Amino acid sequence: MPIDLYYLPGSAPCRNVLLTAKAIGVDLNLKHLDLMKGEHLTPEFLKINPQHTIPTLVDNGFALWESRAIMTYLANQYSKNDSLYPKDPKTRAVIDQRLFFDAATLYQTFSDYYYPTIFAGAPKDEAKLEKCKQAVKFLDTFLEGQNYAVGNNLTLADLSLVSTVSTYEAVDFDLSPYKNVQKWYAKVKSTAPGYEETNGNGVKIFRQMVQNLTKK
Repeated sequence: MPIDLYYLPGSAPCRNVLLTAKAIGVDLNLKHLDLMKGEHLTPEFLKINPQHTIPTLVDNGFALWESRAIMTYLANQYSKNDSLYPKDPKTRAVIDQRLFFDAATLYQTFSDYYYPTIFAGAPKDEAKLEKCKQAVKFLDTFLEGQNYAVGNNLTLADLSLVSTVSTYEAVDFDLSPYKNVQKWYAKVKSTAPGYEETNGNGVKIFRQMVQNLTKK
């Protein structure tokens, strides 16, 4: 049975999952959902995911949403080894912390500041921009003296964080003050399997969408 992924290629949370599947070597049956047309609100999709969010994974009848939950599921279920999500409790705990930090802080502050201006034409809120800068600064601190987000190997933490950082870059957020982030970002782009195919192309789609929506 194929593993279905309901997704949008420009979505950062969807790109988390695409990066993970590529790194593990899992083939996904991609099902494009056009949110602007309300395809996520059809009775058929609501039966799968009452919260009607993407990405949503369906693996032989097992439905799961929230991108980082999907990432850890794919690693636990299909990874041939535990390099992406080590079983050592302390290492895994730090990876989980980075995943939660990404979801609740780094990506959340991005959403709070950028999405109202992109999708609703709201005025820019400088206080929310400062929260974005603070969040990226936290990441910069986490990365001090490290090759990757957790230790010296690529893990799920990197695959989640890189999709968010690349989304910051797509809206021309200035990453230059954050030297550790810049160094780490370049390394992950060059070492994550299929980076351009999964995340890089999605970032280009997201950037184009932002430009189209914000044209004066």
